[in-house]
Amino acid sequence: MTIALVLFAIAAVGGLILAVIRFRGQPYPPLGLAVVHGLFAAAGLVALIAGVAQGHAPSRATIALILFIVAALGGFVLFFTHLRKTALPKALIVIHALVAVVAFIILLVSSV
Repeated sequence: MTIALVLFAIAAVGGLILAVIRFRGQPYPPLGLAVVHGLFAAAGLVALIAGVAQGHAPSRATIALILFIVAALGGFVLFFTHLRKTALPKALIVIHALVAVVAFIILLVSSV
C-alpha cells in the first residue's frame, strides 16, 4: 500500500498544479503535465489493484480502490476534453479532486 500511496501523492501534487492553472483562467493546462499526472495516478491504481487482488490490503482499501476508479473515470473525461482543446469544466475538476482526496484519505487511514 505504501507504493500506491506515494504514487497517488505525487499525482495529487500534479493535479493541484493543473487545477490552479485552470482556475487562474487558462482553459486547459499544459498537456505534458496532464499526462504525467495521469501516469502517476494510473501507476498508483495498478499498485492498489495488485494489493487488493492479492488480499494484502485491509477491507477499507477496497473502498478506496472503488473511489479511485470513479476519480479515474472523471480524469479520462477531463483528459479527452483537454485533447479536444476545449475548456476543462471546473465543476468536474472539483468533483474529480474531491473523490480522489477522499479515496486517498481512506487508503492512508486503512494503511496505518
